[in-house]
Amino acid sequence: QVQLVESGGGLVQPGGSLRLSCTASGSVWRINSMSWYRQVPGNQRELVAGITSDDGTNYGDSVKGRFTISRDNAKNTVYLQMNSLKPEDTAVYYCTASVTSIYITTRDYWGQGTQVTVSS
Repeated sequence: QVQLVESGGGLVQPGGSLRLSCTASGSVWRINSMSWYRQVPGNQRELVAGITSDDGTNYGDSVKGRFTISRDNAKNTVYLQMNSLKPEDTAVYYCTASVTSIYITTRDYWGQGTQVTVSS
């Protein structure tokens, strides 16, 4: 089994910064793509940023130029650096990863989510 655990959420003032982390553990053989999504109650989950196994990145239009996704393969960890935060960035942020396990099966896993609140 594989687990994804997010951390780094919290309350921040508009214009501030936060860095989210997501670490995969368990029966991990290789992590392929990793992504961050966010969801506001009543809305669909939306893509924030994604990173491929060869470090290709893509971003949602609303966060381009403000957020940066990166990964540390040695630590099985993906990061989301969030700068110039706005109240509309308030959401639960979820990490997801395509993981190949030690049993050579590949599937997507999701973390439990971490709350980010941007408010003065």
